[in-house]
Amino acid sequence: MSNEQPTLGGRLTGWPPFIRELDATLSVHSQYVLSGNLYDSFLFPNGGEIALLPLRELLWEALQSSGMSCLLSYDPVDGLRVHPDDEDALEAAGKLLGKWDPKPSLEGLTKHLAALARPAEQVRAAFLIEGASRIAASATDLQPAERDFFRFCEKLARTARPVRAPGIRPKPFYNPIIWLAERPGDLPSWLVAGNDAIREIALPRPHLGDRQQTARLLARAFAADPNEDQAAADACDAFAEQADGLTLQSMIEVTRLAKEQNVDLADLPDAVRTYKLGVLDNPWSRGHLRKRVLDGEKRVPERVLGQPQAVTKTLDILKRAVLGLSGAQATKSGSRPRGVLFFAGPTGTGKTELAKAITSLVFGDDGAYLRFDMSEFSAEQAGDRLIGSPPGYVGHEAGGELTNAVREDPFRVILFDEIEKAHPRILDKFLQILEDGRLTDGRGHTVHFSESILIFTSNLGSSKVIPGLGYAEIEHRIKGAISDHFTAVLNRPELLNRLGDNIIVFNFIGAEAASKIFDLQLENICRRVTEEHRVSLAVKSEVLGTLREWCTAELDKGGRGIGMALEAHFVNPLARALFERDLQAGEEITVQGIKREGSIAELDIAP
Repeated sequence: MSNEQPTLGGRLTGWPPFIRELDATLSVHSQYVLSGNLYDSFLFPNGGEIALLPLRELLWEALQSSGMSCLLSYDPVDGLRVHPDDEDALEAAGKLLGKWDPKPSLEGLTKHLAALARPAEQVRAAFLIEGASRIAASATDLQPAERDFFRFCEKLARTARPVRAPGIRPKPFYNPIIWLAERPGDLPSWLVAGNDAIREIALPRPHLGDRQQTARLLARAFAADPNEDQAAADACDAFAEQADGLTLQSMIEVTRLAKEQNVDLADLPDAVRTYKLGVLDNPWSRGHLRKRVLDGEKRVPERVLGQPQAVTKTLDILKRAVLGLSGAQATKSGSRPRGVLFFAGPTGTGKTELAKAITSLVFGDDGAYLRFDMSEFSAEQAGDRLIGSPPGYVGHEAGGELTNAVREDPFRVILFDEIEKAHPRILDKFLQILEDGRLTDGRGHTVHFSESILIFTSNLGSSKVIPGLGYAEIEHRIKGAISDHFTAVLNRPELLNRLGDNIIVFNFIGAEAASKIFDLQLENICRRVTEEHRVSLAVKSEVLGTLREWCTAELDKGGRGIGMALEAHFVNPLARALFERDLQAGEEITVQGIKREGSIAELDIAP
């Protein structure tokens, strides 16, 4: 415990800032609302060494140093307790409260609070209201007893009397009532609004310096001394960086997890990943994944036709992800997504198909990717679908579609289709994911994206390019349009910076690729006919040539345009012709001729 003599702003040097703020203002505020990181452990100087304490114990250490005789605490579950549980503290509580009810009602609690804030004897003590967020079912719709309780506390804040007592701080200050609320909005807004007697203090998550100090303390569990061993010091720094977003209490739990699994200090990042994600199996560490990606250099170009530049760059980024080198140039990159891809270019050129191919390479299943059509998120409030509604709103308990899915399975490909159609406020969520690799959902749970691949698709700039332009010119124009949109239209240049060189431009498909796409799609149609009706379907070469010419005439519509043309010129007349026939299993059907009048095509089928 610190023994520094009081000086203006200098008491409790080295303690957490919120403790110093509370301690320094006891003479002017009678109540405090502490919110935020309440359930963490906190660093404090203990006789020249650094130790970790939970919040209640930390508050008691600080208040005791100011001459407090005891700390009374109340929560709706355990009722009223006295800290420390010793004879002196119980005697001081008796002087203040007289005979107290260990499970007081709200009406009874007001009497205890009044006895502390306006003491009959000059006894210094503090009253801690834990679980303050649970006192009222709704801060905006109070029951009569709840409303009366908070009205009383509001008045009590203004009518409290300071206490003068001999000791280290003889000058008068209040016996503080300290509310512990998870969020400031959990208490009625009128309780603190314009009330100078009540001070609100936010408890932030620990910064890097706190995490580094904690890592060095926890290194003792591994019989390591970071002050003497440089390797141990480096391991502690890596642990602190990897624990970005975690509380100090979580770091303690990670250390326990590591000890249970016989993980060394140097391998603590693996324990952090397990703690964050809740899974032990890591698809990125599977030995066969490299072979699958190498095989993909042959298989993906056969699947995504006519896009050699896009496929090559995508596979390069995927290799970085497999090796854990995404963002390796940054000082701190461990919490960012495994890979980020931004597919841009004309419609129907294979953007979604390449996303499916990547999913198949990594997870062995085309359907393992999670897709969001961002045209459905054009309204600002639509963002609640991704992360969940805030407390008090409809759907809060259900959580968000994105955050729920990633919490359930953090190893996945996530596709955000037509990102330019999303509301600009929703883009701020993507900025947080790209920078920090995490999101906090509407229920306050943190979801980590460090093992996910994010794919954004966009048609931005497609109107500025036409078939026949060289790939370099198409890339230049589309990237320019994307830059203009994010900087001038959305005013989000920082989001563009996070994407960096991961913007992959797709070219128009050429005649050769269009012909291959036509062949594949026609083959799919013939196979479907066989599977559905157990008949074989053949197309004569003359008909095939005519169909190919009709379906590949408009290359600017891409593969999707070929599919739509095939549906109009082949599938529709085929369905019309087969619908009139009594098909027999094993029958062979041949398309011998084709003609069209306007947009209507007719097939000549034999027999």
